[in-house]
Amino acid sequence: MSTYPKIILGIDPGYGRCGFGIIKGGGADFFCITHGVMTTKVGSEHKDRLLEIAEDFESIIDKYQPSILVIEELFFSKSTTTALKVAEVRGVIMMLAARSGLDVIEVKPNEVKMAVTGYGKADKIQMQEMIKTIFGFEEVPKPDDAADALAIAWTGAGMLKY
Repeated sequence: MSTYPKIILGIDPGYGRCGFGIIKGGGADFFCITHGVMTTKVGSEHKDRLLEIAEDFESIIDKYQPSILVIEELFFSKSTTTALKVAEVRGVIMMLAARSGLDVIEVKPNEVKMAVTGYGKADKIQMQEMIKTIFGFEEVPKPDDAADALAIAWTGAGMLKY
Protein backbone atom coordinates (compact mmCIF):
# COMPACT_ATOMS: atom_id res chain seq x y z
CA MET A 1 0.00 0.00 0.00
CA SER A 2 1.06 3.58 -0.56
CA THR A 3 2.61 5.78 2.10
CA TYR A 4 1.03 8.49 4.24
CA PRO A 5 -1.05 10.50 3.46
CA LYS A 6 -3.51 8.18 1.80
CA ILE A 7 -6.47 9.08 -0.36
CA ILE A 8 -9.27 6.60 0.20
CA LEU A 9 -12.39 6.25 -1.92
CA GLY A 10 -15.38 4.70 -0.16
CA ILE A 11 -18.24 3.31 -2.25
CA ASP A 12 -21.79 2.47 -1.18
CA PRO A 13 -22.81 0.47 -4.26
CA GLY A 14 -26.17 0.92 -5.92
CA TYR A 15 -27.46 1.15 -9.47
CA GLY A 16 -29.84 4.11 -9.09
CA ARG A 17 -27.60 6.01 -6.70
CA CYS A 18 -24.07 4.91 -5.91
CA GLY A 19 -22.59 6.81 -2.98
CA PHE A 20 -18.97 7.89 -2.89
CA GLY A 21 -16.84 9.51 -0.22
CA ILE A 22 -13.20 10.51 -0.49
CA ILE A 23 -11.05 11.01 2.57
CA LYS A 24 -7.35 11.80 3.00
CA GLY A 25 -4.91 11.34 5.83
CA GLY A 26 -3.28 8.69 7.94
CA GLY A 27 -3.62 6.95 11.28
CA ALA A 28 -6.65 8.41 13.06
CA ASP A 29 -6.28 11.76 11.27
CA PHE A 30 -8.49 11.80 8.17
CA PHE A 31 -10.51 14.59 6.63
CA CYS A 32 -13.17 14.59 3.95
CA ILE A 33 -12.13 15.78 0.50
CA THR A 34 -15.57 15.32 -1.08
CA HIS A 35 -18.66 13.15 -1.12
CA GLY A 36 -21.71 12.66 -3.29
CA VAL A 37 -23.56 10.19 -5.46
CA MET A 38 -23.24 8.82 -8.94
CA THR A 39 -26.77 8.67 -10.32
CA THR A 40 -28.22 6.84 -13.29
CA LYS A 41 -31.25 7.60 -15.37
CA VAL A 42 -34.38 5.84 -14.13
CA GLY A 43 -35.92 3.70 -16.84
CA SER A 44 -32.63 3.21 -18.69
CA GLU A 45 -31.55 -0.28 -19.59
CA HIS A 46 -29.39 -1.84 -16.90
CA LYS A 47 -26.38 -2.08 -19.22
CA ASP A 48 -26.61 1.67 -19.80
CA ARG A 49 -26.81 2.32 -16.08
CA LEU A 50 -23.68 0.22 -15.55
CA LEU A 51 -21.90 2.24 -18.22
CA GLU A 52 -22.96 5.52 -16.56
CA ILE A 53 -21.58 4.34 -13.23
CA ALA A 54 -18.35 3.15 -14.87
CA GLU A 55 -17.80 6.52 -16.56
CA ASP A 56 -18.55 8.44 -13.36
CA PHE A 57 -16.28 6.17 -11.33
CA GLU A 58 -13.41 6.61 -13.79
CA SER A 59 -13.87 10.40 -13.62
CA ILE A 60 -13.66 10.31 -9.82
CA ILE A 61 -10.48 8.21 -9.95
CA ASP A 62 -8.92 10.54 -12.53
CA LYS A 63 -9.79 13.68 -10.55
CA TYR A 64 -8.92 12.57 -7.00
CA GLN A 65 -6.25 9.88 -7.58
CA PRO A 66 -7.14 7.59 -4.67
CA SER A 67 -4.82 4.70 -3.85
CA ILE A 68 -7.41 2.62 -1.99
CA LEU A 69 -10.99 1.64 -2.72
CA VAL A 70 -13.17 0.56 0.19
CA ILE A 71 -16.44 -1.00 -0.95
CA GLU A 72 -19.30 -2.44 1.04
CA GLU A 73 -20.00 -6.12 0.60
CA LEU A 74 -23.39 -7.04 -0.71
CA PHE A 75 -26.15 -7.32 1.85
CA PHE A 76 -28.93 -9.53 0.51
CA SER A 77 -32.25 -7.90 1.04
CA LYS A 78 -35.71 -9.13 0.19
CA SER A 79 -35.29 -8.58 -3.54
CA THR A 80 -32.98 -10.98 -5.33
CA THR A 81 -33.32 -8.91 -8.51
CA THR A 82 -32.08 -5.78 -6.75
CA ALA A 83 -29.24 -7.68 -5.09
CA LEU A 84 -28.08 -9.06 -8.43
CA LYS A 85 -28.10 -5.62 -10.04
CA VAL A 86 -26.10 -4.17 -7.14
CA ALA A 87 -23.67 -7.11 -7.42
CA GLU A 88 -23.11 -6.19 -11.05
CA VAL A 89 -22.35 -2.59 -10.03
CA ARG A 90 -19.83 -3.90 -7.51
CA GLY A 91 -18.24 -6.00 -10.25
CA VAL A 92 -17.87 -3.03 -12.58
CA ILE A 93 -16.37 -0.89 -9.81
CA MET A 94 -13.97 -3.58 -8.62
CA MET A 95 -12.80 -4.29 -12.18
CA LEU A 96 -12.13 -0.60 -12.79
CA ALA A 97 -10.34 -0.32 -9.43
CA ALA A 98 -8.11 -3.26 -10.35
CA ARG A 99 -7.42 -1.78 -13.78
CA SER A 100 -6.47 1.52 -12.09
CA GLY A 101 -4.14 -0.19 -9.63
CA LEU A 102 -6.15 0.62 -6.52
CA ASP A 103 -5.86 -1.59 -3.48
CA VAL A 104 -9.32 -2.89 -2.55
CA ILE A 105 -10.77 -3.42 0.90
CA GLU A 106 -14.21 -5.01 1.24
CA VAL A 107 -16.21 -4.32 4.39
CA LYS A 108 -19.40 -5.81 5.77
CA PRO A 109 -22.30 -3.53 6.78
CA ASN A 110 -21.99 -4.50 10.46
CA GLU A 111 -18.23 -3.78 10.38
CA VAL A 112 -19.01 -0.26 9.16
CA LYS A 113 -21.57 0.27 11.91
CA MET A 114 -19.15 -1.05 14.53
CA ALA A 115 -16.25 1.12 13.31
CA VAL A 116 -18.32 4.31 13.15
CA THR A 117 -20.59 3.97 16.20
CA GLY A 118 -19.14 1.13 18.27
CA TYR A 119 -22.41 -0.76 17.84
CA GLY A 120 -22.86 -3.32 15.05
CA LYS A 121 -26.62 -2.78 14.85
CA ALA A 122 -26.65 1.03 14.76
CA ASP A 123 -29.46 2.63 12.80
CA LYS A 124 -29.07 5.07 9.90
CA ILE A 125 -29.58 8.17 12.07
CA GLN A 126 -26.87 7.10 14.54
CA MET A 127 -24.51 6.45 11.63
CA GLN A 128 -25.18 9.80 10.00
CA GLU A 129 -24.73 11.74 13.25
CA MET A 130 -21.39 10.02 13.88
CA ILE A 131 -20.16 10.80 10.35
CA LYS A 132 -21.17 14.42 10.93
CA THR A 133 -19.11 14.42 14.14
CA ILE A 134 -16.10 12.49 12.77
CA PHE A 135 -15.62 14.85 9.84
CA GLY A 136 -16.74 18.04 11.62
CA PHE A 137 -19.66 18.77 9.30
CA GLU A 138 -22.29 21.31 10.29
CA GLU A 139 -25.02 19.13 8.78
CA VAL A 140 -25.43 15.41 8.12
CA PRO A 141 -24.08 14.65 4.63
CA LYS A 142 -26.84 14.20 2.06
CA PRO A 143 -28.01 12.08 0.43
CA ASP A 144 -27.78 9.05 2.71
CA ASP A 145 -25.69 7.13 0.17
CA ALA A 146 -22.93 9.76 0.40
CA ALA A 147 -22.89 9.58 4.21
CA ASP A 148 -22.77 5.79 3.98
CA ALA A 149 -19.82 5.98 1.55
CA LEU A 150 -17.91 8.21 3.98
CA ALA A 151 -18.59 5.68 6.74
CA ILE A 152 -17.28 2.92 4.46
CA ALA A 153 -14.12 4.91 3.65
CA TRP A 154 -13.59 5.63 7.37
CA THR A 155 -13.94 1.94 8.20
CA GLY A 156 -11.38 0.99 5.57
CA ALA A 157 -8.98 3.66 6.86
CA GLY A 158 -9.16 2.04 10.30
CA MET A 159 -8.10 -1.29 8.82
CA LEU A 160 -4.87 0.05 7.31
CA LYS A 161 -1.46 -0.87 8.69
CA TYR A 162 1.10 1.94 8.91
